Amino acid sequence: MSMNNSKQPVSPAAGLLSNTTCQTEKGTSISFSIIFMTVGILSNSLAIAILMKAYQRFRQKYKASFLLLASALVITDFFGHLINGAIAVFVYASDKDWIHFDQSNVLCSIFGICLVFSGLCPLFLGSVMAIERCIGVTKPIFHSTKLTSKHVKMMLSGVCFFAVFIALLPILGHRDYKIQASRTWCFYKTEHIKDWEDRFYLLLFSFLGLLALGISLLCNAITGISLLRVTFKSQQHRQGKSHHFEMVIQLLAIMCVSCVCWSPFLMTMANIGINGNGFQQACEAILFTLRMATWNQILDPWVYILLRKAVLKNLYKLARRCCGVNVISLHVWELSSIKNSLKVAAVSESPIAEKGAQQVPGSAGQ
Repeated sequence: MSMNNSKQPVSPAAGLLSNTTCQTEKGTSISFSIIFMTVGILSNSLAIAILMKAYQRFRQKYKASFLLLASALVITDFFGHLINGAIAVFVYASDKDWIHFDQSNVLCSIFGICLVFSGLCPLFLGSVMAIERCIGVTKPIFHSTKLTSKHVKMMLSGVCFFAVFIALLPILGHRDYKIQASRTWCFYKTEHIKDWEDRFYLLLFSFLGLLALGISLLCNAITGISLLRVTFKSQQHRQGKSHHFEMVIQLLAIMCVSCVCWSPFLMTMANIGINGNGFQQACEAILFTLRMATWNQILDPWVYILLRKAVLKNLYKLARRCCGVNVISLHVWELSSIKNSLKVAAVSESPIAEKGAQQVPGSAGQ
């Protein structure tokens, strides 16, 4: 029945229901949501424990900033997965009868706000981590002296507040989050869009998400190239790069997971925002891209669980034993090596070192 035939909806939630529906099996969906939520909570809890332990263990500034941002990312994934997963299970258990249990549209608004925040905030944090590591590799002196823990915490707070603002923007603009066609989740209006403001929310969400992925890609590329150049340029500077390599590998994995999981959903929402009508998009396809995006919250913690230094070292030993190729010596994995590289970098860029270097030719000539 068309919404035009009913000028006065029974409740606010009734006016927010989609004109189309997606058929989903209740029993399968509830079981899938429960398993999905349980695995996500356990994975993120384990990753939080690992990162917190590492943060307490490594008090050096070069790694403390990275661990702090990584912990914030995993904690955001944890609460986003917990809140959205609990609401999804409740919606499926209630047979998706939004009019009955959410007449004031409060639950739908909470779902939409949490979905936008838990989607954008990890992407923002991933780009900030990439920027921080790029500065740490290309400008180690500036990173160690200027990028203090206070600055990192300020950036973290700014990212979180900005993500909250974007999530609350429709509410501040007196636009409610809308129940989508599958009647299992809430988001911006995606059907029969005629107002520029509805297009704006979709395009803003997609643009910010894709921008964060682009910044991560650019900064990680610069960081990786810089590390490879330093590694192959000088045997002296090859020492002390294990921690950098560990963090860059984790960043690359986070970026790849985010691109694979979020790009389909972001591109779909951008397409709807440009065309102004999501009715032509298959409901099952949109729901599939959303589920791909939520997989990001499960895969993110496993990056820190599996791609830790100890695990990478064991994988290297196994690969060397199987292939018989000694790619890089194990002294690279020494814990104290990063201190030596920072000392070398500090001495090489200090005014005293430059003055001494200028005096050496003069003394040789004498």
